[in-house]
Amino acid sequence: MEDNKLSINLNIIDRFYPLRIEVKEEEKIRKAAKLINDKVMQYKQKYTDKDTQDFLAMAALQYVSKVLELENNQDKKPLVNELQEIEKELEDYLQKQ
Repeated sequence: MEDNKLSINLNIIDRFYPLRIEVKEEEKIRKAAKLINDKVMQYKQKYTDKDTQDFLAMAALQYVSKVLELENNQDKKPLVNELQEIEKELEDYLQKQ
């Protein structure tokens, strides 16, 4: 399925990274790069005495923390659904009494 590949140059903080990606992934990858660039620019404006590497590290930390939080919430989702089902069954039972 080599036909579905696309070569792009991704700009992250004025450095270009040549990538070969699935066509369907292009929008997501470009959006990810934009989010990184935007976050680094926010840090640059707020902390003028720091290095770009520091800003990249902080952006990475922020985004990975968010991913871990979302993963943790996904792990809880089946439990929450089961508890909601039990609650509904209890309510139905109590209404019949």
